[in-house]
Amino acid sequence: MPRATNAPASRLRRKRRLTLAKGFRGNRSKLFRQATEAVDRAMVMATTHRKQRKQDYRALWIARLSSTCAKAGLSYSRFIAGLIKARVALNRKMLSEISIHDPQGFTSLVQLAKQQLA
Repeated sequence: MPRATNAPASRLRRKRRLTLAKGFRGNRSKLFRQATEAVDRAMVMATTHRKQRKQDYRALWIARLSSTCAKAGLSYSRFIAGLIKARVALNRKMLSEISIHDPQGFTSLVQLAKQQLA
């Protein structure tokens, strides 16, 4: 009986992996083993960096708020503490957007936080 190698499925599997490696430099896009290692690493990094992106955005919003609060004469941590005491339920993303697009509204939030802290 002839030897069965399952060639169509193996070829498809290899082709699929090389397609995922398209655009990689050098042999990482041409040779199966190197492409497999590169794609595996890329998949792990993609997962890690999706989580990292969320942290990066939060850090950006906090940096924006911190600088805007400093101009108003209040530290970021005191501002957030005042808002929590005032039961203002705005997240940092929205506070950052308000500080950019509505400075007067943000000033009123700062005043509210200062009143709660006093």
